Amino acid sequence: MRIVLILLFLLASPAFAECHGSNLFTTMPKTDRARLEQAAAMQPFHKGNLWRATKDGMQVTLAGTYHLGDPRHAALMARLTPLIDATATVLVEAGPAEEAALKAEAARDPLLFVLTDTSLPQIMPAADWQALSTAMARRGIPGFMAAKFQPWYVAMLLAVPPCMIGQLDAKTGLDALIIQHATTRDIPLRGLEPHDTVFNLFGAMSQGDQVALLRASLALEDRAEDYITTLADSYFAGDSRLIWELMRDLSLALPGYTPEQVEADLAKMEQALVITRNQSWVPVIEAAARTGPAFAAFGALHLPGQYGIPNLLQQNGWTLTPLSP
Repeated sequence: MRIVLILLFLLASPAFAECHGSNLFTTMPKTDRARLEQAAAMQPFHKGNLWRATKDGMQVTLAGTYHLGDPRHAALMARLTPLIDATATVLVEAGPAEEAALKAEAARDPLLFVLTDTSLPQIMPAADWQALSTAMARRGIPGFMAAKFQPWYVAMLLAVPPCMIGQLDAKTGLDALIIQHATTRDIPLRGLEPHDTVFNLFGAMSQGDQVALLRASLALEDRAEDYITTLADSYFAGDSRLIWELMRDLSLALPGYTPEQVEADLAKMEQALVITRNQSWVPVIEAAARTGPAFAAFGALHLPGQYGIPNLLQQNGWTLTPLSP
């Protein structure tokens, strides 16, 4: 998702603001948090952001990342620096080459982000469109522009509160810090996937599924600052899977959504954004490890679960060991 977020900054010029979100877990009844923690604990590798994988003399360090800036990254980079320096290859979701290719393709074909034969007001209920237009204006994008954006693209915009939009290209997320360090040390950098992967993933979704994703994002928009604060706190606590369970819980409370619909929508999103990508990344990680110790950094939500990177490697005969944060 990071490469999409970078492009959001390129297409908009929002005002800067401070975030004042609250951690949703601090006000949640203890019984509800315990229920979510229990659900998270049912997933393999549900706890921790740093793992070591070994197999037949090969070694890979797996680091789950948080894509946006946070002062707590400084201490984390101090922990990661010797691990990065000891590797022959650093793998990231999108390196400088992939980002350059994506920007070039977006410049050549801006229709990648645009609806050509309809508009959002035509395919959304009027009340939803009015709420969306207001939400986009808060992000510095007027309604007449937002009306022609692809639904998936607008959903990604809504995932970031207005107070953080200005940070997207600030190169302060953990991924960017890792890339900067590897570049300074002349450690080879490789992308885990082609630059157009996100376009292809969303392009494979029906327009109806994209609109459903957009409407779900819109329903949580007024709590975006709280959600992003909770996301960051959970990441630094090593509890990224807990955020997925919270998202499920919040979605179940949305008006007009049945439990069956929520589960179906979440399954589609997880398949497209996590599972499919993880399955394609594992061969890339294994190939890099065959040439020397590798360091692979990617969004922390790609770590836990049956189809998380550690579990997929374990199924391929790798031994996984947690590393202290």
